[in-house]
Amino acid sequence: MPEKFIVPQFIDKEDQILGPITVRQFLISLGSVFVIFIEYKILTFGYFIFVGLLTAGIGGLFSFVKINGQPFHIFFVNFLQTSMRPKLRVWDKSPLDAELRAFLKPHVVKVVPPPPRKERPPATRLRDLSLVVNTGGVYKPEEEL
Repeated sequence: MPEKFIVPQFIDKEDQILGPITVRQFLISLGSVFVIFIEYKILTFGYFIFVGLLTAGIGGLFSFVKINGQPFHIFFVNFLQTSMRPKLRVWDKSPLDAELRAFLKPHVVKVVPPPPRKERPPATRLRDLSLVVNTGGVYKPEEEL
């Protein structure tokens, strides 16, 4: 009996640890809370409120927002990579030295003789063979002559 293997289902769904919160969301939120705590210790209260709300917003954005079905951090990395690429692409197909040498080198063309061909059997011979095959060997073309 062949072995049975379990095929994983829902491989694109992340593991959840606290209710609907995934590990990624939890770690990003934990990092945001840690940064907000450091901001609280360093800044005065007025500046802390402004910077803390900004940090919480960015942390929530990276934790919970999805764009086109993908997490925001993947969208953000793709956006950065796209914006760093050059906008204009130019195709400069100048030949290299090795390509020029290979192009200028005389080519020796070897003529390969065509493979030998068998002659086609005459139509009567072909008809006789097909009759032998169709009759299962009962028909004998030699007896007809």
